[in-house]
Amino acid sequence: MNKVRKRKMTAALCLAVSISVFTGCSSESTPKSTAQTGTAAPTKEAPYNMSIMMKSFYNDSITAESKIWKKTEEVTNTKLDVLFTPDANYADKLNVTLASGSLPSVIFVTGNLVKMPSIVNAVKGGAFWEIGPYLKDYPNLKQMNPIILNNTSYNGKTYGLYTARPIGRYGVSYRKDWLTNLGMSEPKTVDDFYNMLKAFKEKDPDKNGKNDTYGMVVSKYAGPWDVMQNWFGVPNKWGLDMDGKLLPAQLTPEYMYALKFFKKLYDEQLVNADFPVYDSAKWNDPIINGKAGVAVDVVGRSYQIQEAMQAAKVPGEIDLFGTVKGPKGEFNLATTGYGGVFMISKSAVKTEADLKKVLNFFDKTNDKDMQLLITNGLEGTHYKVEDGKLVTLLTPEMPQAPDINIKSFNQLLLGVPNVLDTAFKAGTPLREKALDVQTANEKNVVPNPGEPLLSATYTQKGAQLDQLLEDARVKFIVGKIDEAGFMAEMEQWKKNGGTDYIKEMNEAYAESQKK
Repeated sequence: MNKVRKRKMTAALCLAVSISVFTGCSSESTPKSTAQTGTAAPTKEAPYNMSIMMKSFYNDSITAESKIWKKTEEVTNTKLDVLFTPDANYADKLNVTLASGSLPSVIFVTGNLVKMPSIVNAVKGGAFWEIGPYLKDYPNLKQMNPIILNNTSYNGKTYGLYTARPIGRYGVSYRKDWLTNLGMSEPKTVDDFYNMLKAFKEKDPDKNGKNDTYGMVVSKYAGPWDVMQNWFGVPNKWGLDMDGKLLPAQLTPEYMYALKFFKKLYDEQLVNADFPVYDSAKWNDPIINGKAGVAVDVVGRSYQIQEAMQAAKVPGEIDLFGTVKGPKGEFNLATTGYGGVFMISKSAVKTEADLKKVLNFFDKTNDKDMQLLITNGLEGTHYKVEDGKLVTLLTPEMPQAPDINIKSFNQLLLGVPNVLDTAFKAGTPLREKALDVQTANEKNVVPNPGEPLLSATYTQKGAQLDQLLEDARVKFIVGKIDEAGFMAEMEQWKKNGGTDYIKEMNEAYAESQKK
């Protein structure tokens, strides 16, 4: 090779190198592989180690070997350590964990424990992150319902991610075939509802020629009375008086109107006389067995009863409606809207950057495909879809290999947004109607304005105050006390802490209105 040619090749090579250097800095360049560029590819951020304490309903809950677990870690870029705790002793374990001061990254607090003393004190002591200001930055979390966020808050500040429950969940399940036999229409008013119960008791709705039926089955669970008293305009635990101050529901005139209605149902034997001690686990039995015609509870009870009747080959048809019109309008008792909250520990999640990784985990797990995976498992393994309907292949009771185990994992889902109700066709027309009734109820639900407020007295004495009120209501319904006796019980309620409770709630409410 002569010297001239050699110098030309060297110059060309230098020019190519120069061009490649400058081109590599251009934002419009096409990315090159490590082999092409000779540089290392960007490294993925290491998975975030995250521990979660939550409920388990099985002895053989999901483990890290499961494909569902591994997929969740992959999507959220986390390494999970789930501390499953049996439901039966969850409250005890939660208190022990709080007392230890050694908290996991996230703890689940069930709805009935959200305002218990140990949690309230931990919030006041700064144990958990306030997360309200961050929710707007996440596509799923920002869709959280303001009413439910308020219900789970502590004096208006959000410290937990709620697990969603329908806010308009209550309704009336009834024997439609009985109503048809009697030539009656679905109730629209409180009077219609009473007439239905009376006809179910007195007019032989099953046409068997026997006086062996009654109107409504109620158990020792107090929920039905709370739902029905709302029809009369009774507030949801707390209402506002003429001066704009909070007033407990039981001290309103409407409460006594409702009590007198309940006593009338009891006196006329339209409800079971043993309701104060009747086991709620047997709630459906009198309807399935053709003794009672109505249950007031969540809308899902309607199809539970219908499907149990079909399984037992008992003839009959169940139907459902949401509410009836009372003296002051049409109301439906709002649920709190949550089953519990996930609270993020400041001692384990030390920085804002790590907090955002935890929030990202909960946001990502509530994408539609992740909700379906975590709830239903693997299509073709745990379920299949036929004509748009979900058909279960592996039930929680059936043995599952470790790599496809899914048990208890759905306990970590928030359900925001709610995609599970509409992902598949409803299995039956009644199941579909239950969803429709839930949605329709939302237009007239009555929330509790006192739900987010804290009272030191209630934190200490709430269980006793609630029990005193419930006992007084039952005593009135069964005739052990009259109106004067009930008012005397309420005076005792005030002396036992109720007066301080009202004062503290109004102070907290007044403060919340300034924000």
